[in-house]
Amino acid sequence: QVQLVESGGGLVQTGGSLSLSCTASGSFIRANTMYWYRQAPGKQRELVAFISTDGTTNYADDVKGRFTISKGNTKYSMLLEMNKLKPENTDDYYCAADILASHWGELKRYWGQGTQVTVSS
Repeated sequence: QVQLVESGGGLVQTGGSLSLSCTASGSFIRANTMYWYRQAPGKQRELVAFISTDGTTNYADDVKGRFTISKGNTKYSMLLEMNKLKPENTDDYYCAADILASHWGELKRYWGQGTQVTVSS
C-alpha cells in the first residue's frame, strides 16, 4: 500500500514563509516525478510545481521566484519552500507522485491527504 503524507501547512501573515514536506512510503518499486498541487474550495486542482527524478523542476507562473521545490533528505521525500506569501496563495496543498507499485503494474499518480495553507492580509 502506498501512502503520501504532507506536513507543514498553517497560518502565516502576508510576506511570510512556510515549508511543506511530503514523503511517500509503503510498498512500491519506485517513485518518479513528484508534484505539489493546490486547490481552493469549488475550484479545480492546479499544479504548483514538480520535480523529476533527475532534479528538473517546473513552477506555475505565479509562484516562480517565490516557491522552491526540492528533494528531501530521505528517499522519496520532497519539500516546498514558500516565500513572500500572499493571501491569494491560501489553498489546500496536495502532494502527488507517479509511483510504480509493482513490477507488473504501471505508473500511477498517488495523492496525499492535503494540508491547508492560510495567508492572512
